[in-house]
Amino acid sequence: MASVAASAKLSSQSFQQPFEFETTLKVIADSSTLKAVPSKFNFSNEPTAFTSESLPIIDFSALITSDPHQRSKALHDLTGACRDWGFFILVNHGIPESLMNATFTAIKQFMSLPDSEKKQYEAKSASDPIKCGNFNVANTSNQTFTLWRDYLKLYVHPEFHCPQQPQLLREVVLEYTERTRKLASKLTEAVCNAFELDEHYYVDEVLKMGSTFQLFAANYYPPCPQPDQAIGIPPHTDHGLFTFLIHNGVAGLQIEHEGKWFNADSPQNSILVNVADQLEIFTNGRCKSVMHRAVVNSERERISIVVANGPSGEAVIGPAAALVEKDGGAMYDSMKYEDDPDKRSKAVHDPKECR
Repeated sequence: MASVAASAKLSSQSFQQPFEFETTLKVIADSSTLKAVPSKFNFSNEPTAFTSESLPIIDFSALITSDPHQRSKALHDLTGACRDWGFFILVNHGIPESLMNATFTAIKQFMSLPDSEKKQYEAKSASDPIKCGNFNVANTSNQTFTLWRDYLKLYVHPEFHCPQQPQLLREVVLEYTERTRKLASKLTEAVCNAFELDEHYYVDEVLKMGSTFQLFAANYYPPCPQPDQAIGIPPHTDHGLFTFLIHNGVAGLQIEHEGKWFNADSPQNSILVNVADQLEIFTNGRCKSVMHRAVVNSERERISIVVANGPSGEAVIGPAAALVEKDGGAMYDSMKYEDDPDKRSKAVHDPKECR
């Protein structure tokens, strides 16, 4: 996996430091007197990136078609995308655009609630099932800064958690996460098919997808007066199998590919999907969980909605036995998914240490 500068490389543990809920970033950014980034947000970076026309596009309808030739090509394209980029654009996924739009509407309503109402969901610990606010982040040089982002995070499966207000939020999050959960299961089955694995055994018995751990996250990035002095989310990889992302038409996600940063733009009504750490482990390195980041801009607010889809928290995740046999060995240790997240991250970032 390509490396990043030591000053920017962060472990998953760095994202577990909620800051004191005083004033949301939205209130700060809406101030007419804000001309520069407040010092606590300061993170010097270079937000520009290359534009790529080759980010893979995967047609979900072709993955589930009864036409064997069309499906075979779609499986080949899927594994190529997971191997070469670790990201792809999913189209024809079946989720109504009206539902996506309603989800954005509900998130904007939540972000516009008074701070006094949102304060009840202030994160007390990383395991809180409902939390909002922001994070202080420490990099490898022990420098601490605050992300240019307000967020709402919800544990939505196997148990569903959601704020009571606004009323629209619960309805749309429940439907959107149910639909994306089915997509994640079908994509996992497709990966098993592509690598000639028994999908029922691995999906049902090993990954235990019936009780998959699913997290819903909404990120609000207001316009930033100095985009090179703040960052939405620094370089990181995701835990789980597949992460889904949609945005409000304002780009900001960037992917590291072959040592360079690329803008990850996506058409309306598509879903950006990335391979997460446990899928890389499960496929013994065939699928790649790659570094990505969220940058900010000075012109428009950006909202992204992310759904992280993992195996069951009880699942013990390691390389699939059939793939280990083909490869002559496992590149990663097995580990219970709900165990310490920093260890889960290290299993991917330092695979040689986990042989």
